[in-house]
Amino acid sequence: MNELVEYIVKSIVTKPEAVSVKEESDNGEVRLLLTVDPTDMGLVIGKAGQTIKSIRKLLTVRAMAEDVRVFLQLVEPEGYERPASEEPKESSETEEVAAESSEEKS
Repeated sequence: MNELVEYIVKSIVTKPEAVSVKEESDNGEVRLLLTVDPTDMGLVIGKAGQTIKSIRKLLTVRAMAEDVRVFLQLVEPEGYERPASEEPKESSETEEVAAESSEEKS
């Protein structure tokens, strides 16, 4: 499984030599830890997480064929600082916006 992840990720990143996949197996479960260069984190995650979700979907199909469960985790390298655009929004902000839009409709 790690060969599949490695092949896909190396195809989309700018520094394929920095890609590493560590595989841990336990009782029919496979955990893959993916590490990439900090400059390639955004490429692997994709807009709204679509790229990493797609890679996980492909792994799920392969796992079904091999009758195992698979988990893919993207490991943040040490010293990586997440850009402000990737910071998760606080739920209170989202709730306030939803409340304001429902009041406007009334």
